[in-house]
Amino acid sequence: MILEPADYVIAGGGSAGCVLASRLSENPDCRVVLLEAGGTGDGFMVNMPAGSYTMLGKPKSDWMYMTEPDPSLNGRQVMWMAARCSAVVRRSTA
Repeated sequence: MILEPADYVIAGGGSAGCVLASRLSENPDCRVVLLEAGGTGDGFMVNMPAGSYTMLGKPKSDWMYMTEPDPSLNGRQVMWMAARCSAVVRRSTA
């Protein structure tokens, strides 16, 4: 692995992190690193559009965050699903 300097390092590949990384990487002179926890994000179920639903609610592929108790739901907590995988995307100028 070759370590290269970066102009920007973004921690978190959620909605905002991915949009920010995408926008910054539009400039071919900018080197952007997007850090995300989790596995490689490859495999049959990840690549199949409907396959991602089979991974929800499983600790290996989902952070399984719980919301705060919601008074409008009689104090119940709801699982907030968030994927535990990442992908490497390189924007080429060639």
